[in-house]
Amino acid sequence: MLQLDKLCARYPEQELNFSLTAKAGKITALIGPSGAGKSTLLAMIGGFTAIDSGQLLFNGQSLNSLPPAARPITTLFQDHNLFWHLSVYQNIAIGLSPSLKLNEQQQHSIQEVAHQVGIADLLKRMPADLSGGQQQRVGLARCLVRRRPILLLDEPFSALDPALRYELLALLRSQADQLQLTTLLVTHHPEEAARVADKLVFIHNGRILEQGNRELLSAPQTSELTAYLGHGAI
Repeated sequence: MLQLDKLCARYPEQELNFSLTAKAGKITALIGPSGAGKSTLLAMIGGFTAIDSGQLLFNGQSLNSLPPAARPITTLFQDHNLFWHLSVYQNIAIGLSPSLKLNEQQQHSIQEVAHQVGIADLLKRMPADLSGGQQQRVGLARCLVRRRPILLLDEPFSALDPALRYELLALLRSQADQLQLTTLLVTHHPEEAARVADKLVFIHNGRILEQGNRELLSAPQTSELTAYLGHGAI
């Protein structure tokens, strides 16, 4: 279980403060307007933004002092950061070894994950030869092959069309279940995320104002969420 206890980052123009619990095998979708602090929250968890106060705990152990590489976390961004000079197989493999020198078990893991995300027949191709959806699958495969228990996703599917976004969200749902991943997903499409997420968290001006299940979207309790959704219902 991932716990944020008054996790705080202070800036001259804004103070961000978050308290939240996310469980293994569950998807928590973070929604809210641009600039609310959603991506900064993921950066605090991942270790890329300094925590000024508060505690970040995973299974009761503090992650505050750990550098990004030592945290049990993998992050997938909207820009999936593929290496265009490497094959699909190599792009996944680099998640296990920057040198691309893999043992037999690691090679098997790549084949297994590629099959799970539906790109087993694309391993020899180059990223430029793939569609946007296929490129995102490669990025997701690279995250999954690392077998880290916390998965952070910062609008990874936002540039895709609605049908493809939902297809990949459904894939994410199945992987979260199968691997018991603690998953936090930043999205600008709350109605789609609600179809696969266990919890919705509304962030506004560096604070969590509301959290709950998909009913949050049809019965907002704050004027800020009402305004964000547009007339308060989806």
